[in-house]
Amino acid sequence: MPRRRALAGWLAASLLVTALGSQGAPAAQANGVELRTLDVVRQDNALLLNFIVQPNLSRAVEDAMQRGIPLYFEAQATVYRPRWYWRDERVARATRVWRLAYQPLTSSWRISLGALNQTVATAQEALDMVSRTVGWKIAEADQVEAGDKYYIEFSYRLDSTQLPRPMQLDLAAQADWRLQVERTLRLD
Repeated sequence: MPRRRALAGWLAASLLVTALGSQGAPAAQANGVELRTLDVVRQDNALLLNFIVQPNLSRAVEDAMQRGIPLYFEAQATVYRPRWYWRDERVARATRVWRLAYQPLTSSWRISLGALNQTVATAQEALDMVSRTVGWKIAEADQVEAGDKYYIEFSYRLDSTQLPRPMQLDLAAQADWRLQVERTLRLD
């Protein structure tokens, strides 16, 4: 019996430390992606998200990029309203997916976001374009009431499920391809 209580106490303490560590300011780095800026602004009857990340690509990912294999980067923001009696209510969710591919015939990099495409000369310019967003509308103003408390769960990752099938077979065991960062941001 004392052993169970000690285990339960340790589990509760570790959950508390984990919960406290995930709130507040962005941390330096998580799984190969450094989150530099993350903030939310109420403007023009909408909730706008701004972020800047810096993906630190492994040698394997850079090699795949140079060989013309398209990489998909995904940013997702979900707005929640806490409830004490049930799971937190999801108010809004927004997702952006960038496709980054090297074009060997023109020696250029092509970035696609939905139907929008842009071509740049260097890999660094291409990575800069997929790693920052300003004024991204994640919710309407009427979805977020002024008196209630809300929080936003943000994630940015390299989506390895979009890679060609032969490459996906061995990626589960390789840490080189796990590029992601997740943060929770309180909305005031």
